Amino acid sequence: MRRPTTKRPAWTAALLVLSSAVALSACEPEPPSAPDPILPSTANLDSTPGPPLPEDAIIEPAGSGEVSKQSDAEAYGSYRPDDKTPKERVPEILERGRLIVGVDRSNNLLSYRDTATGEVRGFEVDIAREIARDIFGDPNKVDFRFVEASERARALNDRTVDIVIRTMTISPTRQREVAFSIPYMQTDARLLVLKNSGIHSIADTAGLTLCATKGSTMVDAIRKHAATSDILETRAWGDCLMALQLGQTDGIVVDDALLSGMLAQDRYTEIVGDPLESQSYGVAVRKPDGSYDSRPLIRQVNSTLERIRKDGTWQQLFNEWLGDYMDQPVLPAPKYLDESPPATESQSSSPTSNQPGEKKEGH
Repeated sequence: MRRPTTKRPAWTAALLVLSSAVALSACEPEPPSAPDPILPSTANLDSTPGPPLPEDAIIEPAGSGEVSKQSDAEAYGSYRPDDKTPKERVPEILERGRLIVGVDRSNNLLSYRDTATGEVRGFEVDIAREIARDIFGDPNKVDFRFVEASERARALNDRTVDIVIRTMTISPTRQREVAFSIPYMQTDARLLVLKNSGIHSIADTAGLTLCATKGSTMVDAIRKHAATSDILETRAWGDCLMALQLGQTDGIVVDDALLSGMLAQDRYTEIVGDPLESQSYGVAVRKPDGSYDSRPLIRQVNSTLERIRKDGTWQQLFNEWLGDYMDQPVLPAPKYLDESPPATESQSSSPTSNQPGEKKEGH
């Protein structure tokens, strides 16, 4: 008669299996060590982690772009206001009943859509309203149209808008495409970075990436002052700020008026270093040509800009929108074109006579 088999408890069997596995593993060769989790493996070197770049953004590698030959040239003047009335200068606009102005939708403090009210607000928006005030006697007779920076000249030449007030810097290159008023803002190009970046000036950005919008004069400024930095070119300045917050760029180079709006939006940013160069914003108007004489409109705009300088309106608008974030600039004296009749033969022989088209300072 067989003795009954004694059953081992289940936990005893499991322990035996585990012990055997440990013993076998001791005889196995040690597996290769895993890659350092901090450093990416070779297979992942070409990957781009994180969110994608802003829509339509491009990167210009350091040294691959050329500085515009006219970047240091002097812009010529505008058309001097005359003694005519708005009805004589801009009858078509008066008949239409509103002034059509191209602006930005996201330049905080300058020209932006207020998400709470849906209204377009800002320093540049109020400049447009002052122009409308002088034409209609009503600052609200303005139709605002949002235009991208790269579309400003086209919107004027297509007559989609009457004027553009959108941080457009007066430059000889741009004067080939559009005409300008006298300046309504003087700014300095500066560098905006995150406070913990360790960047203290443009000299600290060698090998890093700086951001500017496509077609802006700031692309040239980066090429000139930070030749060893890559350039992230975006559609709008708001995209540059987002790229800075996401670590896709190390700094933003733009005028301090625009940087004021960014400082107001993000308290973790700061402006560092010395001014790189000075810029003047002007109201852009279609250039006079054989099919359209825009000179009366330019004179109308300049008459408003001269008025708001003299009656304190410009000062009030600056204090309201930008005074908390930047030093008040000194606006340059108006510079007007010499529209004197061409000199006669006897006059042209005089060494002191003015030549047609010569620049002349306004008073």
